[in-house]
Amino acid sequence: MRTSIETERLLLRELQPSDDVGIFELDSNPAVHTYLGKNPVTDIEQVREAIANIRQQYLENGIGRWAVILKETGEFIGWSGLKLNKNVNGHDTYYDLGYRFIEKHWGKGYACETAKAFVDFGFNEMKLEKINAYADFDNFASRKVLEKAGLHFVNFFDEDGISQAWYEIKNPNS
Repeated sequence: MRTSIETERLLLRELQPSDDVGIFELDSNPAVHTYLGKNPVTDIEQVREAIANIRQQYLENGIGRWAVILKETGEFIGWSGLKLNKNVNGHDTYYDLGYRFIEKHWGKGYACETAKAFVDFGFNEMKLEKINAYADFDNFASRKVLEKAGLHFVNFFDEDGISQAWYEIKNPNS
């Protein structure tokens, strides 16, 4: 299976240990964690452990979140992608679409660009039957990205006292 995708403006590739500084910039920002439990990382070792866990997901599941690189500059701007997730909203296992970007890159369409690329990758290369995602009820920007990528709202559910919106898209080729 491929380990990179190019879109018009972005290179999507597997995360590498050398992405630690970029991910630390991303995940240490409290604004990035507004809808993620408000628990930003405080030490780069936390990021290095996370990268190691994601790289293990590549081996075990064939997929995990990927780095998003701005082609024009080579700059790490966030992560996006699919991962095999478990035990959310009554689903034992499912493929979850997610994304997270460094704050200065918000509002530029990168989340939509990557989400669409991973929906296409999931259906046409991984041959998935369905892709799901969820976002905090109040995170309207993220919910709009999911809808622009073709996912449809299914229901609201509670996760740790926070209302979440559940989305899905079924493979049109199945």
